[in-house]
Amino acid sequence: MTNHLFDGLMPDDRLGDRTCLILADGSSLSHDDVASGTARHAAALVAVGVKPGDRVAAQVDKSIEAVFLYIGCVRAGAVFLPLNTAYMPAELDYFLRDAEPALVVASPDRRETMEQLAHRTGARVETLGVHGDGTFAALAASLDASSWKTVERTPDDLAAILYTSGTTGRPKGAMLTHGNLRSNAETLVDAWRFTSADVLIHALPMFHTHGLFVATNVALLAGAGMVFLPKFNPGEVLDWMSRATVLMGVPTFYTRLLDDARLTRETASGMRLFISGSAPLLADTHRAFAERTGHAILERYGMTETGMNTSNPFDGERVPGSVGPALKGISVRVTEPESGAPLGTDEIGMIEVRGPNVLSGYWKKPEATKESFREDGFFITGDLGKIDRNGYVWILGRGKDLVITGGFNVYPKEVELEIDALAGVNESAVIGVPHSDFGEAVVAIVVPEKGAVPDEAAIIADLRKRLAAYKVPKRIIVVDELPRNTMAKVQKNLLRERHAGLFE
Repeated sequence: MTNHLFDGLMPDDRLGDRTCLILADGSSLSHDDVASGTARHAAALVAVGVKPGDRVAAQVDKSIEAVFLYIGCVRAGAVFLPLNTAYMPAELDYFLRDAEPALVVASPDRRETMEQLAHRTGARVETLGVHGDGTFAALAASLDASSWKTVERTPDDLAAILYTSGTTGRPKGAMLTHGNLRSNAETLVDAWRFTSADVLIHALPMFHTHGLFVATNVALLAGAGMVFLPKFNPGEVLDWMSRATVLMGVPTFYTRLLDDARLTRETASGMRLFISGSAPLLADTHRAFAERTGHAILERYGMTETGMNTSNPFDGERVPGSVGPALKGISVRVTEPESGAPLGTDEIGMIEVRGPNVLSGYWKKPEATKESFREDGFFITGDLGKIDRNGYVWILGRGKDLVITGGFNVYPKEVELEIDALAGVNESAVIGVPHSDFGEAVVAIVVPEKGAVPDEAAIIADLRKRLAAYKVPKRIIVVDELPRNTMAKVQKNLLRERHAGLFE
């Protein structure tokens, strides 16, 4: 039985001529325009040899064409693989070798670099620019796809692979099916009361679960409109509030909006919902926003492997610091990390989830997949937390020392390997430190080789050549030695305590 993520693309034929996407310059596309645009991109994929099940990697800047590529890929039965535009060649090389895509779509200015990398895996390279330029855009524009039929898929077929941090420092490809994505989008449409009357301000990136699956999928399945902004700019977002109803953002969005004096009850009076996720929202930010606008931000909890798991209620108390109860159809529990034994109310342990939203496994990593699930099907998130007497989930920490900065995951080992390879460095430890703007900031504690005097600016400059900008430490702190326990393991908890006030 078919259960395609974008079955029919539009939930109601009567929406065809209604506005679907509004661009920053005020121009717009209807639902019919989106349907035909995605059909042309799907047909273009088939024209260059992409078959159902093939991976299509994309490192492109945010644009309407990028949306068409994503949906077109899914409609063609291929598996979409979005790549952060900040990734450097060394990072891209790993992703292409691991995923083995049949096609790589890159921004025109990245073509030469991408061709050098793709040549090693035999992938074809096409280009797609933000103004409808590029070889793939030209091909799609030339095709008549009026009779295009979406390729039949089942709920268990893969729709996307998103890479997430792994225990060894190497990212793992989370395999997400049509059933995973469709079920989560439908759950959120219901939980957040989305309808075709809504207009969502979309200022998130398109290579991340939040902007790609939560925002885009929910809006499309609800038949809502989207104000499609290239990036987050507080002034632009405030300007659009009079024509919109919902904003989805990371905590940074809200701290920066609070810095703008134009954010008032009057400015936000036409909005019905503000949603925050991808990183912890400080309780102080929650309270300050409510005092200024009269709106309580709705915080939720999700991850690359599962989509959204919990949410503060649309109707009911939105508790600062909590991510709310489990969403409908999803089970959340807290267990003793080693044994997996269930824990009681307010007991702190490992957060585990089970539901139709949970990934099918990690790409080409059966052992990692097996280690991530309990025998009864619960997925081990790696996040530590508790569930209170009202069923609200509280995230209290993370296993494996994962850092979430500005909504992006950074696994310390990736950064440590690059720092340790630098001249004059003996060893390093990377931690996350509280930051009012980014939630957490990446900080590196460095032990120099004897006689060496590491230069903070030089280390950061070197790392910028090797790592995506969000992974580069905001500060380098030089110390004589790292704190260790009796087993010689670095005690990062002590480092986090020592430097907790670094950005205050």
